[in-house]
Amino acid sequence: MFYLTDTQITEFVGRYLWPLFRISGLLMAMPIIGTRVVTARVRVVLAFFITLVVVPLLPPLPSVPPLSMQSLVIIVQQVLIGLTIGFFLQVLFQIFVLAGQFMAMKMGLGFASMNDPANGVNVTVVSQYYLILATLLFLSLNGHLLVIRLIVESFITIPISEQGLHIEVFLAVANSGSWLFSRALLVAMPVLTSLLVVNIAFGVMSRAAPQMNVFAVGFPITLIFGLVLIWFSMSSFLPSYELYMGEGFAALSNFLRMP
Repeated sequence: MFYLTDTQITEFVGRYLWPLFRISGLLMAMPIIGTRVVTARVRVVLAFFITLVVVPLLPPLPSVPPLSMQSLVIIVQQVLIGLTIGFFLQVLFQIFVLAGQFMAMKMGLGFASMNDPANGVNVTVVSQYYLILATLLFLSLNGHLLVIRLIVESFITIPISEQGLHIEVFLAVANSGSWLFSRALLVAMPVLTSLLVVNIAFGVMSRAAPQMNVFAVGFPITLIFGLVLIWFSMSSFLPSYELYMGEGFAALSNFLRMP
């Protein structure tokens, strides 16, 4: 008969348990899959099947009893690694959400907000439009497969042990906020600059004809100009998306290779 010893069962459980926690942390925090639209049951099933595929590709894991303090420390480290990767992916998507906020405030659509079912917060319609575009491009360009590749490589660069991410990684992720604002401003800059010229023109008109109600005339014209400018800026959306996503994934790869 075929018998399994306690040591073999412990190694088998540990071999699949620790990668499962890192992958689960990623799926819980990353865009699209980590949103409220995807239920927890779906995320658990995805994490389970991804773990089954990934585990045969991993290097040898440490021999630590699953029900020990060392195992608890390893589990916490794996969850932190997955959450950090997922959080940085959220930063990439928030570039276009923040750019939409800048445009909406400048063109007078700041009041036109709607509930984002994915994140459960109110965002402007322009931000929601850009977020939908970014999500569709992410899936069409196989971004989800690239994320799985990154998580597999992370097991090689950051092997499963009691030592997780270096403190410099967390500082770099925190400093990514400035990178987020700068890239969002670059995405919105053409529309913001053009609307600034329109507002200056209305200021000159108000000085030339004080009897004209600038607010009654300028608001609909600014709104129309803003929509037209967004339409014209769509030609540069894909190159900007590829550039900033490339920068983000390159930075994420550098984070995962930090000693």
